[in-house]
Amino acid sequence: MNSKESEYRQLFLLEATENFEELNKQFISLEKKPDDKHAINSIFRIVHTLKGNAMGMGFEAIGNLAHVMEDVMGEIKNGKLDLNSGLFESLFRANDKLGDLIKAIETGKKVSYLGIKTKLEILLKNNREDATGQEEEAEPEVHEAPTEIEADGESSGETDSEADDAQEQEEEDSQQSITFADVIQIPVKKMDELMNLIGQLIIERDRLIAKTSNQNGNRSEFESLQRISSNLQYSIMNARMVQVGFLFNKFHRIVRDAANMEGKRVDLLLKGTEVEIDRNILKIMSDAMIHLARNAVGHGIEGAEVRAQRGKPERGTITMDARYERDNVVIMVSDDGNGIDPSVLRRKVVEKGMMTKDVADSLGDEDIIMQIFEPGFSNADKVTEISGRGVGMDVVKKAVESIGGQVTVDSTPGSGTTVNLHLPSSLALKGALLFEVEEQEYAVALSYTEAVISLKKKDIHKLSTGLMSKYLEETISVVFLGDLIRMQRLSDIQERGILHASFDELPEDASLDVIVVSYGGRLTGLVIDKLLHQQEIMEKGLPRPLEKTKLLSGTTILGNGNVCPVLDVAAVSDLLFRHMAHAKTA
Repeated sequence: MNSKESEYRQLFLLEATENFEELNKQFISLEKKPDDKHAINSIFRIVHTLKGNAMGMGFEAIGNLAHVMEDVMGEIKNGKLDLNSGLFESLFRANDKLGDLIKAIETGKKVSYLGIKTKLEILLKNNREDATGQEEEAEPEVHEAPTEIEADGESSGETDSEADDAQEQEEEDSQQSITFADVIQIPVKKMDELMNLIGQLIIERDRLIAKTSNQNGNRSEFESLQRISSNLQYSIMNARMVQVGFLFNKFHRIVRDAANMEGKRVDLLLKGTEVEIDRNILKIMSDAMIHLARNAVGHGIEGAEVRAQRGKPERGTITMDARYERDNVVIMVSDDGNGIDPSVLRRKVVEKGMMTKDVADSLGDEDIIMQIFEPGFSNADKVTEISGRGVGMDVVKKAVESIGGQVTVDSTPGSGTTVNLHLPSSLALKGALLFEVEEQEYAVALSYTEAVISLKKKDIHKLSTGLMSKYLEETISVVFLGDLIRMQRLSDIQERGILHASFDELPEDASLDVIVVSYGGRLTGLVIDKLLHQQEIMEKGLPRPLEKTKLLSGTTILGNGNVCPVLDVAAVSDLLFRHMAHAKTA
């Protein structure tokens, strides 16, 4: 058995054990109050779920017994079977056998269960024959007892079941025990507390190492502490990781309901379900993913007639896929539908006043398509010829940016669209590049960092809206971070020349350190005062009253004890892009 199969089995055991214990609780509740509809519905739902999970894992004995229990509960639920003390006794015995079968997955012990299974099947058969007889006969008739039917010998399995039933009863009388699964569930809050504690430990470790190194230059005596604390950190992070399939599998129903509502036929295809990511990230992204899936069904996938005209299968396909990319996880939501037409988008962004026509015409298709994530576009009416994808897509962007990720789009008109969510694999630890601006240390996530380059003043050129230069033969925006930091309000960026201040003060032969960052398919050069080094950081949210501060995503504490703000690359990039888009052309 490979590691993945073992993991799936452990997850099944955990859930199945919980199902067994909840069934006991619900049966006890139902025994006290036989007309409790909530308990009846809960038991029916639990055995139905257990049956499906067991069959999916190949545990047929559990699945078969749960199936019969489901049938019994279905008859009770529909008012076709009355609860009595004898039936309760049989249901409790059946549930005990479920518990034994679940436990046997670990122990390998042989469990007899055919007796109680057959007993429930005969009970159902008798009940259905009674109901049929009452419908067909004008006068009531006396029916045979279950023992007499078994004696008829209609099935050798029924006769054999008496021996099985006796053996099972003997097993139950001989021992009764409480079982524990080898997997435990830990509240997410406790895991978060552990991550906070390990974060504080890492800060203290780094501070101690930095202080000692400054005194005697010897770091070797702390190698063991560094190794153990790092292993502890990664172990806790790993405990928070789950497979993306945990989220993906919930979308079968979401896509099905959306397709029915739209009168379309849509299949959901899942790939990369074994890729692992921080559970908290999946939780944060779940609403955005629901929006993407519904949007793909409602506005991406064409109607059957249009698909036939385009030579496509009548059933549309939505694909959810995941892959690792450096320190990130990329989740892709694709459809084989309309696609997005950049020319239609150009017209719409100008009509909505989001940018001038000259600016819209000057932008590449990728930049134009990214406008579907802007709030101004999201408030637009549904635009069916471009899939209507702008309605509410800013929700997706906000969710991705809130965890330091990026969103990109690949689309071909008439063929389909893929939305790529570039997400950190963990919220706790991230690689960062440290630098200084005006004697203050800052950090920028490595996931945004494309390169660190040196530029001469003569390589940078002034525009009416800011600065630009060349990087790998591509034109990029350039901004002195000092100019942004000195602004009292973000609206000050509209003041003419405010982004030229630091540039104008430089001598003509000045050489500058520039961090090239990438966001939304756009490259931006951030001019800094001094480059420091790479470091893994534990980022925390901004404390009050700074929590709404733009351009910063959070803070970290360095080994020297200093508080280090973390630059929000998405906010900086968007600020510069909007400034350029709204500025009057020269």
